[in-house]
Amino acid sequence: MIPNQWIEEAEKRIAPFINETPLTYDENLDIFLKWENHQVSGSFKVRGAFNKILTLQPWERELGLVAASAGNHGAGVALAAQTFDVPATIFVSENAVPSKIDAMRKFGAEVRTVPGSYGGSIGEAERAGINYAASSGKIWVSPYNDGQVIAGQATVGLEILRQLPEAINKSWFVPVGGGGLIAGIGSALEFYQTNSHSNKPETARHYRLFGIQSEASPFFHAIYHYGSQEGVIELPSLADGLAGQLEDNSITIPILRSCVDDIILVSEEDIADAIAYAWHKYAEKIEGSAAASIAAILTRKISASPSIVIITGGNIQPEAHKMLCREKGVK
Repeated sequence: MIPNQWIEEAEKRIAPFINETPLTYDENLDIFLKWENHQVSGSFKVRGAFNKILTLQPWERELGLVAASAGNHGAGVALAAQTFDVPATIFVSENAVPSKIDAMRKFGAEVRTVPGSYGGSIGEAERAGINYAASSGKIWVSPYNDGQVIAGQATVGLEILRQLPEAINKSWFVPVGGGGLIAGIGSALEFYQTNSHSNKPETARHYRLFGIQSEASPFFHAIYHYGSQEGVIELPSLADGLAGQLEDNSITIPILRSCVDDIILVSEEDIADAIAYAWHKYAEKIEGSAAASIAAILTRKISASPSIVIITGGNIQPEAHKMLCREKGVK
């Protein structure tokens, strides 16, 4: 787990730079929805990015930052870098969402496109970014394989627990790519529970934590259930932010094994239905990665209520969102 002190410090450290996002209740589904699409960059990723840059020494910042991203992590790193006048280089795949690339550039980052299979795999962009950071001496900022990034993402969990203390006793549904967010939330739940915020014995675990991933890119699902991601076939996905192979020996792997009850898969059709549902039901524009958690609820992949459902971001290409909703009969 991420050390409690890191999480506490991260919450205080990044507070001036982020939004406290809404937590709303849907009585029909008996779920609480955490709307991180209302975050300053449109995604939770900015929490980890700000925490990482704020923990760097001045000389490290001067070297510049390097990241690889399907979009949201890159935008978060770019915004944090711009805030502190730090240069940032972001590697992206060829099929990255154009509006996400535009956001990175708007925040002042240099964006480098990496060609590859299926229009450019995020895994290939990540390898290119790691190699460039190593050869240039710049600071590599992983979206998940970094304790301070995970500590920043853990603040999503702490924020929910401050908004709804009884959430410590509920089931949580969290989209999973590299596992940074769910590792952070799992660490936050343990932190909260062991600091006497629950009236139940500290030795008992009160929450349940479920990771949700697309069938099109089930890398963490394979690691969690079978111990290896070798042989996993990656297909194009609406949940672009959840796609891609993990770094070898990522710190998220043992964290998830210690705190996650299960990782389950949803189909691309399930994700599309959930995007349309969020627009129809809540008038909220969310991206495919964020919709995975709602998809698990709508398809009853897991029977668990009341539940906390994390909506991770809203940076979907406007034209794609409009077309998808039209196809689903939603105006």
